[in-house]
Amino acid sequence: MSAPRRSPTPRALAQLLLGWYDRERRRLPWRAAPGEAADPYRVWLSEVMLQQTTVAAVIPYFHRFLERWPTVADLAAAPVEEVMQAWAGLGYYARARNLHQCARMVTDWRGGLFPDEEEALRQLPGIGDYTAAAIAAIAFGHRAVVVDGNVERVMARLFAVTEPLPGAKPRLKALAAKLTPAKRAGDYAQAVMDLGATLCSPRNPACGLCPWRDACAGRLAGIEAELPARTPKAERPTRRGLVFWIIGDDDSVLLRRRPPQGLLGGMMEVPSTEWRAEAWELAEAVADSPLAAAKLAGPWRLLPGLVRHTFTHFHLELTVATARARGQPPARGLWCPLDRLSDQALPSVMRKVVHLALSKAY
Repeated sequence: MSAPRRSPTPRALAQLLLGWYDRERRRLPWRAAPGEAADPYRVWLSEVMLQQTTVAAVIPYFHRFLERWPTVADLAAAPVEEVMQAWAGLGYYARARNLHQCARMVTDWRGGLFPDEEEALRQLPGIGDYTAAAIAAIAFGHRAVVVDGNVERVMARLFAVTEPLPGAKPRLKALAAKLTPAKRAGDYAQAVMDLGATLCSPRNPACGLCPWRDACAGRLAGIEAELPARTPKAERPTRRGLVFWIIGDDDSVLLRRRPPQGLLGGMMEVPSTEWRAEAWELAEAVADSPLAAAKLAGPWRLLPGLVRHTFTHFHLELTVATARARGQPPARGLWCPLDRLSDQALPSVMRKVVHLALSKAY
């Protein structure tokens, strides 16, 4: 009779993963080479950018930010409008405002030096539990439990956790904590995230190449592809709005800045109605325009097509109406030449509006 199978110890699992990481680590522009000290500014900047965004999307933004603002002091000294414009397209725009506020706080109050402890890091704008742990581990080598979506997926499969997310989050973090070593904590944090991003992928995990394949309870049970389980999400509602594409005498277009707080706060936009469940009739939208933007121009015509965009909690459908200007812009409005639209901090949904208007209004 064969002896019962013994599970590897947490230390053995960590060593297996670190050995794999030393061979297979991804080369990323914010990641220090083996033997080099990590730059806290680069680590912080990359971690903020990577929230809810893919590595492929972040890399060109990261390069542009570093070229324009090589240090945290350079970023702190930049006008917030320039930071928002450089961020345009990355989404979740509160991150850009918090990024600038954090840079100023680190520069003004700490002489350009990031704190190295999780608790102190969490006091900075835009830094929550995950980001604080990632900076503490990767930039400063402290033992910190770094858990993102990749790590949750790896832990759920490694330990065959069938409880669905988000309820399983505390258990998955506790399991991740058991495996996190005191030494090479930063390398371990990056290793387990690399494992989730490259081999233990959401679909079709490459179990044959995984350093933890022999210890993975999910694989041994044949349920790895089903994990992590998730509580079904409620269906996103759809909101609708009407956008006013107002053309000036020199073919410039009217833009305005959104309020600093709230969705897309501080970004530039083509003026629009509020976004609601019911579709807008053109006459109603013109009469209801809160900044009287619609009353600056006329007669109005609706452009063919519809702008569709999805936010975290709802879908958005925008109709675009256009007219020639016949008045002065509101206080928060400005006339922007068509060839300078790319210089404005326009979020992705407004870039879609611009694309439709330029293709249909002229």
